[in-house]
Amino acid sequence: MSDPHPLLILDAAMTRRYLAFDRLIPAIERMFAQGCVAPQRHSHRVGQDDGGTVLLMPAWRAGGLLGIKTVSIFPGNSKRGLPGLHSVYLLMDASSGVPLAMIDGDEITSRRTAAASALAARFLARPDASRLLVIGAGRVARLLPEAYQAVLPITEILVWARRPEAARALAKQFAAAGLKAGVADDLRSAVSRSDVVSCATLSEAPLVHGTWLAPGTHLDLIGAFTPAMRETDDACFSGTRVFVDTDEAWAKAGDLLAPIAAGVFAVADVQATLAQLCRGERAGRAGAHEITVFKSVGTALEDLAAGTLVYQRTLNEMAGQPAGAVWDGGDSPTG
Repeated sequence: MSDPHPLLILDAAMTRRYLAFDRLIPAIERMFAQGCVAPQRHSHRVGQDDGGTVLLMPAWRAGGLLGIKTVSIFPGNSKRGLPGLHSVYLLMDASSGVPLAMIDGDEITSRRTAAASALAARFLARPDASRLLVIGAGRVARLLPEAYQAVLPITEILVWARRPEAARALAKQFAAAGLKAGVADDLRSAVSRSDVVSCATLSEAPLVHGTWLAPGTHLDLIGAFTPAMRETDDACFSGTRVFVDTDEAWAKAGDLLAPIAAGVFAVADVQATLAQLCRGERAGRAGAHEITVFKSVGTALEDLAAGTLVYQRTLNEMAGQPAGAVWDGGDSPTG
């Protein structure tokens, strides 16, 4: 007797194929607008000095789908010639718990992270923003131009990284893809002449200073997701309008915790969460000259939106439906 619910296994290439930003960004927007249950992530230590950490990030919609992302972080893997981070996403039926799909978690994480920043920029950047500065040269940084071009008329990309050779390599990669891209040799100058500044680093010391930001800039902060990490100085939160992805941001992110502790900024000063923007409950950018700041720390809600999109598009293809057929945000994407 055949299994009515065969487990689909989707590798990185297949996952990437189904997460084009013109589909992923609207899917994340729908999930933020409609909501889901997304408990705070669990963290567990594995082993001793040379061990690692396992993160568990669940999210679900009653009567719909349940997703759990496992992230294993093992810094000692560099000695073994292995990547330090691995991630897997397991999608299940939220009514029965039946496993439906195992999806590449690294692709989901990197693409939903870039997509969330682009989604926020649609509300917060100037509609005519055309120059993007990418700070960082890692997995998420490589995706930012493509994500931003799905929502803004980006025509020029500048790249800055701590290692100049990494910035040059990434700029060359962008140029090979047909983009007008170059290296930002001087970070201060690059920040001051960019419409959108997007930081995707693991920095523990400020890289961007508030005095460098020109009127009308949108500052996107992706990388600093722990209290010990910072991509900005306190001045970036003085006289600017600040937005966050979720309420967890001001409890986790050093970029917010430090200016709050210094009295420069207060939790009450946060203008809106991404869910409030998506639901139309709060307004985004109010004028061409204001400086907006978006701080994200990531949420399992975005993982569920991405995993659901991958799963539904896979089912559609298997059933021979048109390539454009896609989950509309309802509670039963298993059809």
